[in-house]
Amino acid sequence: MSDRKDQHVRFSSSSSHRTDFSGSTDRGTSQDEDRRRIEYDQLTRLLGLDHKKKDKRRGLVTQGERKLLANLADPRPAKMPTDGSKIRPSTAHGKIQSQRVMGLFEDSGRPQTAAPSGYGDGTASRATLAASPSRQGRAPTARPRVAQVQQPKGARRLTVGAVDGIGYQEAAHRIQVPANQGQVMKIEERISLEHLHKLKYYFEEADTDGSGALNLEEFKQVLKNCLGIRGRNEEQIVALFMKIDSSSDGEIAWDEFCTYMQLEYAEKEEAVLRDKDVAFHLPAAMGSTPHREPIVKVSHTPDNTFMALGQDGMVTFWSPNLDLKRTRAVVTEQQQSTRIKNKWITDFVLMTQYNKFMIGTGDREIQFYELSNFEPYCQISGFETVPLKLDYCPTGPAECLVLFGDSEGCVNIVVIQNTGETLRTWKKYPKTEGIASVNIEVVANGAFTKYIRWKVHRDWVGQLRYYDDIRSVISCSNHANSALVIGCVSGSTHVEQQLKEISHDKSTASKSKMPSLTYTQTRKRLDTDETVFKIYKGVKTFDFSKEKNLIVTGGMDRIVRTWNPYVPSKPTGMLRGHNAPIFHLHISAEENRIFSVSTDKTVKVWDTADQSCLITVTAKSHKIRGDLMCCHYSPLAKSLAMVTDQLALLQLKMKSSLNADIVLSHKEAVQCCKYNSSFKQVISCSDASVVKVWDFETGTQIFEFSGAHGDKPVTCMTFDSTERRLITGGRDGVLRIWNFNNGHCLKSLIKENSEEVTDCCYVELLRNRYVVSVGWDHRINIYADAAEDFHHYQSPLPKWTDDVAHGHKDDILSVASCPPNLLATSAYDGKVIVWNMVSGHIYCHLVSPELRNKSCSSSDDEDDNKLKQDTSDLSIKKVVFLKSRAGKKDAAQLIASGPKGQIHFWNIFQGGHLYGLVNGSKKQGTVTAMILNASDTVLYTADSLGFVYVWDVDGFCEDGEAPIPPALIRDWRAHIQSITGMDLIEEHNIVITCALDCTVRVWTLEGNFVGTFGQPDPWDIYNPSTYSHPMVPYDVLVDPLSMPSHPVIDRRMSVADVVHADSMEGSEAGDDDDALHTRPHTAPNFSTLHTELFVGDDEIAEELKRQPFGKAIGKRLRHEKMMNAPNKFKDHGGPNAYQSLQCYDLADTPEIIPPNPSAEIDDPFADILD
Repeated sequence: MSDRKDQHVRFSSSSSHRTDFSGSTDRGTSQDEDRRRIEYDQLTRLLGLDHKKKDKRRGLVTQGERKLLANLADPRPAKMPTDGSKIRPSTAHGKIQSQRVMGLFEDSGRPQTAAPSGYGDGTASRATLAASPSRQGRAPTARPRVAQVQQPKGARRLTVGAVDGIGYQEAAHRIQVPANQGQVMKIEERISLEHLHKLKYYFEEADTDGSGALNLEEFKQVLKNCLGIRGRNEEQIVALFMKIDSSSDGEIAWDEFCTYMQLEYAEKEEAVLRDKDVAFHLPAAMGSTPHREPIVKVSHTPDNTFMALGQDGMVTFWSPNLDLKRTRAVVTEQQQSTRIKNKWITDFVLMTQYNKFMIGTGDREIQFYELSNFEPYCQISGFETVPLKLDYCPTGPAECLVLFGDSEGCVNIVVIQNTGETLRTWKKYPKTEGIASVNIEVVANGAFTKYIRWKVHRDWVGQLRYYDDIRSVISCSNHANSALVIGCVSGSTHVEQQLKEISHDKSTASKSKMPSLTYTQTRKRLDTDETVFKIYKGVKTFDFSKEKNLIVTGGMDRIVRTWNPYVPSKPTGMLRGHNAPIFHLHISAEENRIFSVSTDKTVKVWDTADQSCLITVTAKSHKIRGDLMCCHYSPLAKSLAMVTDQLALLQLKMKSSLNADIVLSHKEAVQCCKYNSSFKQVISCSDASVVKVWDFETGTQIFEFSGAHGDKPVTCMTFDSTERRLITGGRDGVLRIWNFNNGHCLKSLIKENSEEVTDCCYVELLRNRYVVSVGWDHRINIYADAAEDFHHYQSPLPKWTDDVAHGHKDDILSVASCPPNLLATSAYDGKVIVWNMVSGHIYCHLVSPELRNKSCSSSDDEDDNKLKQDTSDLSIKKVVFLKSRAGKKDAAQLIASGPKGQIHFWNIFQGGHLYGLVNGSKKQGTVTAMILNASDTVLYTADSLGFVYVWDVDGFCEDGEAPIPPALIRDWRAHIQSITGMDLIEEHNIVITCALDCTVRVWTLEGNFVGTFGQPDPWDIYNPSTYSHPMVPYDVLVDPLSMPSHPVIDRRMSVADVVHADSMEGSEAGDDDDALHTRPHTAPNFSTLHTELFVGDDEIAEELKRQPFGKAIGKRLRHEKMMNAPNKFKDHGGPNAYQSLQCYDLADTPEIIPPNPSAEIDDPFADILD
């Protein structure tokens, strides 16, 4: 039992359904009582309760405690679910994806320090272990000391739920861990600060050659000795070594190791902040209110309308844009004039279930009004005190609770059953001041109503709410010893106390008679029926979230406190930063945020996970003036309403999203993507200069870093020959070399101008390595990649002479290399130049015959003007080499994506010849991306409309010119916007595409949809059943261009040709097959049966031309022309029989006899019988 004390299991003091053993003679036999007493003794010894606490509990044991006692007393482990179902934890922080279930005190390893961007869904973060009753005086720690369990430093545990959760949920002490942590945890995530000190020592010891660096074998031995890693993790060690050794020299130093670790976690931390970024539209939107008295409360209706109620009874409705929709008054001026004192409105609450709303008045009344027409319905009068704060909560289909707090610190509860019928009954009572009034005495003694009054606080109630999720009422006041109280509605039955009262009544019956309890008397809850939070200077406002298992409080001490609702002894967090008392609090569970407003109108947004302040908006920023009266946050409008002498609205800036069902990989347009075979990762770059690293096998995000090129977009990227470094080019004109696994910028390649870099490639030539870039400066920039060059900034090599004199005259868009020494570049003007990289001379100019003919038929000036007028579709965005044909002089070696959206196959020998031409898009789009397989037999292209095409180019243009285009294997719609990049992974038969629609998607070679990087459900690339196929992306499905082509829609065939195609094939079944395919489709003519049985479109057109219907077509036009001549029909060219019709007036119009009044009719069937 002593070992189980250290498990720090906590019990709730507010649990219901308790059993009283003292004096319960009618609860069973004496054997059952002895058994229950033994259980209670075991429980007290288990918890280490002293005699005082034991006497205070008075022998009370809950059903949940008994169940927990049985589980703890059984040394056998609890059974795991055999049906594969997940165990739901009792806290919201435990709501994370998992595949493996582990014990609460099992060593789960060290979690990652940064945002779960790519690991789980990000809902699990900081949480603390709730303290047991024996540890009430100490703060709950993030790393509980558990007997015989060694937990890594820095690990955090989830909060243990309440006893009532354990009572009905077996084995609830087990929690879930993310799938990626439950299966395989990365080596670098296991390293703590203590491990770093050990690793430094091992680095010095393992450096046998004295070079100050470790090779791969030495590094393996160091990590195995320090972390105790077994052989199954050797692949991770090798991968970690490759990530650190970005220079590929085979060694890593201690400084390199520390730099990698520091930068990786720093970038992850920045990624967390980017994901949690929040902003308001400033300044706030403001609207002048027609209220002449202070507004007591503002709330939102289900139709996303703000409703404000003034102290004088005026109600105003506002749109989300602060447009005043309507104004009504619940207390009219006529009613106010007949009163000695004006009616004072204290609060209101909506009853949306019954289309009503309630208001509290200073006349100690609660009035019900129709929400549609503001007609008074009924009221409850005769309360002892004034209702200051109201609340309403439906508890069932026809049950509800009406609550209010008063100035005496009492919580008043009206329990109503059969609510609709009860309200209709109250409406029939006699009216007082124009409204049906029912006294509280009638309500307290009603058949379907019950009135309860609890003495809870020693100061007036500042706020109260009933939460049906926990079946409790939460109220607050400014009194420190009763600042926040969580209590039940009806209270528990204490058998021992009732027996004492009964015996006391019998003994004193002869002397005096005890007065019976009435509805006017207040009662105090039992200690077991409420949980009291004692807070310095009390609580002004609070909010509760069942999903997060969190309570936030604020008051005069300017501190926002977070609480576990079952641990009142100490807050789980204290959020400091306000300089004035806290006025309003709201928990947004969906967004993991806490909104706090102080009396100086300062708004702060906090993160619930790490308890950090995300944004602070002061009065100078939102421009709201005046004293704060009330606040309200609307989850529907995502805005905070603040009321002073005017109504102001602070709207959150929402992240742009095309559709809620569309998964986005980036927040901005994606410009390029590449697959890294060394690490099995996919890297993508966006317009926001954000680089993301994705796990190719699952689609989850591994890492990201931002600001790669400042605030300029990343336009291109490539890998070096070892695939350990990433080279990116940006709109700032700079190339940067990265260790993309931790975001370390290794080198910056800067040219003399800042023109945009459009494309780059990595070239190995004569044992030398170079980075080649092209862009808007019309020049080719070449940078030497030498390992011995330690400079961080590097300039390009001198320009080629031919490049300066005879190079491109327009922006260069693409570059491609082909061993051993060829380089090709394409420009915006539709020209391609092939270069000899050894000499730097031009090998050939490739110009489309159409452009060449234009150049020959006009002068130079005219040519330039014509080309400038026709450059919208001349650009060549991509060129690729057929490397397997590099030495074949009779074959096409180069493929260009243009001009005019046509794929050109070029032979580069003897000045260049065009061997083949293919229309690259069915929808008149331009080709934006191309890639070949390893054997140069299949070409994959993508266009500006989001389509992907697969071409069979095996043998095409291999022996000379090919007039017949290659066969189109298949095509599909991958995106709804222009595809900017694609990559082919032949070993897995996968194609990766990225587009301007902010997505990076994975497809099989057959066009089946695998998934989108960043989607919540990961895929297994080795298991096709986890693919999204046969589904397609939602945006692609609903886009009009995704409709399949049809000959009628495309205007290639008429409707008649399609309808009679089968009959024509049947009549020509005996003809030759070739003749069948070559004969044009015409409509059949059965002249032997009828003169003309079939009427085609041409015949209908000719018939319409012969008929004189041009001046009066349509029923409406004929009606307009005949309005002036009702009895005279004009000749409209119609049938003669219709024109011969004549109209006559009625000769004898019968007199219309009005029916008899219903009161004079004795027999309704008398007229019929007569």
